Amino acid sequence: MSKHASPPDLPVQFEPEFITGVREIFEEKIAFNALLGLQIDDIGGERVHGRIAMRPELVGHFVHNRIHGGVIAACLDAMGGLAVMAAIGARHLDEPPFQRLHRFSKLGTIDLRIDYLRPGIGESFRMEAEVLRLGSRVASTRMSFLDAYDKLLATGSAAYIVS
Repeated sequence: MSKHASPPDLPVQFEPEFITGVREIFEEKIAFNALLGLQIDDIGGERVHGRIAMRPELVGHFVHNRIHGGVIAACLDAMGGLAVMAAIGARHLDEPPFQRLHRFSKLGTIDLRIDYLRPGIGESFRMEAEVLRLGSRVASTRMSFLDAYDKLLATGSAAYIVS
């Protein structure tokens, strides 16, 4: 390793209280996420994983039973926001969990781009999101929407206000 190379990032271990708080905010308190049925699978320092089960209410093309593109966009936006929440939590590990959870109150989407690559057909879908950069005012993310067999169906990128 050269003297200018940065050390590898160590995995962040969040406290159970923090994970429970993030899960409650994301899956329950954000009513639209609850309506969609978004679930968190894993929360890391700058990467998160989630899932959604297909339901009749989410169909966008009734002939092919495809998930609505707006649902895909909403899921990717929510997952990008979740990745930012995790990155903020990791940045402020010196604070108690409750104080870190309070930091999310100012989080909001300021730009979102979705690329639809394949039709969303299946019984369930997975989402991944990562923070590319967490600044003091803006965070940039990249997200993926996959089927149950890990086939990439859509990608997204977004910017979020964090202060």
